[in-house]
Amino acid sequence: MSTATTWLKRSRGPLLALLPGGGQTHPATWLKQNWQDLVARVITPILGLLVFVGVWHLGAQQIHTSLGTFPGPAQVAEQAQNLVNSHLAENQREVEFYERQEARNTQMLEQDPDAPVRWRDYNRRPTFFDQMVTSLWTVLGGFGLATLIAVPLGVMIGLNQTLYRAVNPVIQIFKPVSPLAWLPLVTLVVSAVYASGDGGLSRSFIVSMVTVTLCALWPTLINTAVGVTSVHQDLNNVSRVLRLNWFRHVKTIVLPSAVPMIFTGLRLSLGISWMVLIAAEMLAQSPGLGKFVWDEFQNGSSNSLGRICVAVLMIGFIGFLLDRIMLLIQKWVNWDKSAIVR
Repeated sequence: MSTATTWLKRSRGPLLALLPGGGQTHPATWLKQNWQDLVARVITPILGLLVFVGVWHLGAQQIHTSLGTFPGPAQVAEQAQNLVNSHLAENQREVEFYERQEARNTQMLEQDPDAPVRWRDYNRRPTFFDQMVTSLWTVLGGFGLATLIAVPLGVMIGLNQTLYRAVNPVIQIFKPVSPLAWLPLVTLVVSAVYASGDGGLSRSFIVSMVTVTLCALWPTLINTAVGVTSVHQDLNNVSRVLRLNWFRHVKTIVLPSAVPMIFTGLRLSLGISWMVLIAAEMLAQSPGLGKFVWDEFQNGSSNSLGRICVAVLMIGFIGFLLDRIMLLIQKWVNWDKSAIVR
């Protein structure tokens, strides 16, 4: 008892220092002053998640499919652990493969220093987490390419009314096109013009990336153009008085003013990229989470539904993290640090 009391007394200072104000405010006083904010930011989301899990648990027991009862939270957690174990087991098999190969080659060289030594790559079976990483790289590639095209083009058409009138019909025609419509065309074009060689990007990666780019382009392009045209006239007058050239005008006046709208478009594009990619992988059977979901559906085992639910939750969680990352970047880039960004 005395040891615990001593520890609390010694740790009271560092623990208080973690609170806002550097520990100058007593915890009870701080909680009294900030309890509403604490409830809104922490407790309310936790309660929402608990209600969701409870409804899911009760509702799942009432749904009976051809593959069995719909999995509840406990069954999905079990399948998630199985997927982790499968990934770790595959990693261990890869390590053991290279260890055996190295031991065999070492033994051959001891017997004959001139013996031909061959190194073979391990034929790894893609696990759930391997396919998740593949999907992330693909969506980042497609989103990055869309950003490189959309932001400069959006700035140009936002600054030039004639160019905007010329490009706007094209935007309005292609903006609503589904990724399922783009995918066959992209597959045929990529197959005709791109030959994947050893060490190069795979054809399936290029197809998925280009499909993502074509669907993610438009929100960023439109929002960038709107942000550029919304620059306050007083700022444009300042630019004229200072006689800034076009590039200085864009860098100093246009881009800082258009940052909120640009990032609104980027966040929309990133969310669309993630949704489009899953659909493209599912249809084209290219490596990634979409293919994992489709393979589990076709597998039809008793564990398939639980694994599909794990994939759905992971897809949503990754989408949430990507949006939060974009939000942090927007707060860092935005010149108005007091602006409320959600």
